[in-house]
Amino acid sequence: MSKEQVIISISREYGSGGHEIAVDLGERLGVPCYDRSILRRVADEKGLNVENLKRFEETPHNPLMYRTVRGHNSSPNDAVAQMQFDVIRKMAETGESFVIVGRCSEEILKDMEGFTLITVFVTGDEDAKIDRVMKRNNLDEESARKRMLRMNRQRKKYHNRYVNHKWGDSRFYDLIINSSKLGVEGTVTVLEEYVEARVHEETSAAKEG
Repeated sequence: MSKEQVIISISREYGSGGHEIAVDLGERLGVPCYDRSILRRVADEKGLNVENLKRFEETPHNPLMYRTVRGHNSSPNDAVAQMQFDVIRKMAETGESFVIVGRCSEEILKDMEGFTLITVFVTGDEDAKIDRVMKRNNLDEESARKRMLRMNRQRKKYHNRYVNHKWGDSRFYDLIINSSKLGVEGTVTVLEEYVEARVHEETSAAKEG
């Protein structure tokens, strides 16, 4: 990949294989992929226990349990989310190229300058997603369906709390791709080609400008 800084933000439906796709894409491009490892950075920076942070990671705030006073609220979910967002911005400022999974990164990074931001949403056919959840978690079909629906509701609620646009709204991503059509490997190949094409286009435009 080009030496220009590129950050690929991958949002995903549960069961779509989005995480595996993100990891494989990072390997293809020769850049790191960050996911829950962001929490380790937060813990190291803040001197906190990473296991405690995991309880509140990518989970929605419950307004019945915490209150807001003078613009500040006591929700640990919000505190962990904001700490992750801060770390993601700092990572972008280093000039490092990377792939990042979820964590509202397409919104957190969109107004920053100095790098190419590519935003992707990975979806999938329902039957294929359920089948993946069944195999990965050793569940029967009905249990897998319920888990998939619950996790997607949770991700949607989390995202929509911190982001102005709706989770999965095609108008706010560069690319939405159905991983069920080409499988994980084929999807990674398409994304790799797209990233390379975007980098080439923007590098050429910068030279002409």
